[in-house]
Amino acid sequence: MSAVPAAPRAASADRLPADRLRSWRTGPSRLVTFCLVELQKLRHDPSELLTRSIQPVLWLVIFGQTFSRLHAIPTGQVNYLDYLAPGIIAQSGMFVAIFYGIQIIWERDAGILAKLLVTPTPRVALVAGKSFAATVRALAQVVVVLVVSALLGVVFTLNPLKLLGAAVAVALGTVFFACLSMTIAGLVMTRDRLMGIGQAITMPLFFASNALYPIALMPAWLRGLARINPLSYEVGALRGLLIGTPTSLALDYAVLLVAAVLGVLASSRLLSRLAR
Repeated sequence: MSAVPAAPRAASADRLPADRLRSWRTGPSRLVTFCLVELQKLRHDPSELLTRSIQPVLWLVIFGQTFSRLHAIPTGQVNYLDYLAPGIIAQSGMFVAIFYGIQIIWERDAGILAKLLVTPTPRVALVAGKSFAATVRALAQVVVVLVVSALLGVVFTLNPLKLLGAAVAVALGTVFFACLSMTIAGLVMTRDRLMGIGQAITMPLFFASNALYPIALMPAWLRGLARINPLSYEVGALRGLLIGTPTSLALDYAVLLVAAVLGVLASSRLLSRLAR
């Protein structure tokens, strides 16, 4: 008699791995879906892309051209505007991603996040999908920055493999900063707090990197921060690929990949807390 109730439990245990396998199989399709949704948003409202591009364009036009004439920052044989352009490309992607957590808080308030969490999609895949959706926006803005840089006289490589490598570097950096934003969202829980923290950390992240000047020119304490800042490795990869400055691409990609993976794992752990 005691063997009869055990059968449903065994069947349930057999179904559990299969359910998990099916849920992980849906991950790539969910990721593509989130990216397509972002493309649809950009297609319906392209003005957002233009307004977000104003700040990086101003950095190039005003800061870049002024310091190119002053020769105030030593960049070796590389013109300062050429040196600056990859840093502004990385900055534009970071600025898009660092406030992406606001969107997930809005989805929480609208009840969308709770509905997503009850689907069979793994939370890691859900966070990765949203991060890559932020990447779509960042890459669209990067195209604008590239065009403006070229109009200002910056000469980039035309090698398609190097351009693809640069896009991968931007994507990994954007994933990290989008996950950082979602992690902060899971901690502070409100849009106002996230906006305040985002504004407080964007410029320190930007200035504590090699986007504007070589790390060798920094004071020792700032040099240490720059060497653990993923933005520095993204800029290093972009400079090496786009304008041919010396860099360690293996190290750059390794740091960006580790940062992106850790960001996805951290934000996925806090996703359920945000939905409460």
